[in-house]
Amino acid sequence: MTVDLSPLYRTAIGFDRLASMLENANRLESAGYPPYNIEVVGEDQYQITMAVAGFKDSELSIESKQNELTVSGQKAEDDEAAERKFLHRGIANRNFERKFQLADHVFVKGARMEHGLLHVELYRELPEALKPRSIAIETGHLIENQS
Repeated sequence: MTVDLSPLYRTAIGFDRLASMLENANRLESAGYPPYNIEVVGEDQYQITMAVAGFKDSELSIESKQNELTVSGQKAEDDEAAERKFLHRGIANRNFERKFQLADHVFVKGARMEHGLLHVELYRELPEALKPRSIAIETGHLIENQS
């Protein structure tokens, strides 16, 4: 499945870097573990959803640092699992680290677990200096030289 980010290019002049980064990350890591989705859920709001079935909240770590979001999972050592013998083991139960490049002014709002899915909510907030402002148009009056 591919994600069409072309609407972002049409409506977000100057923010196409975010769309390109998300598109490139999706292309480069599409076969990686754990699988994930990136959604646009509103104006300046995004959500990354990762399938992390089998992980407890305490085994997951989310860190945002210098335009990079890192989500990692560290499974606790389980002596009982080491003794089990599998005929087939198709459920991945391994440690992972997944990195996402974030555009300028994109921040992590929060994260929640639901039915084995980790949802990381992101938002873009422009500083006041970068927000659009209305410019008044003054009407010019010609002043005659009175000499």
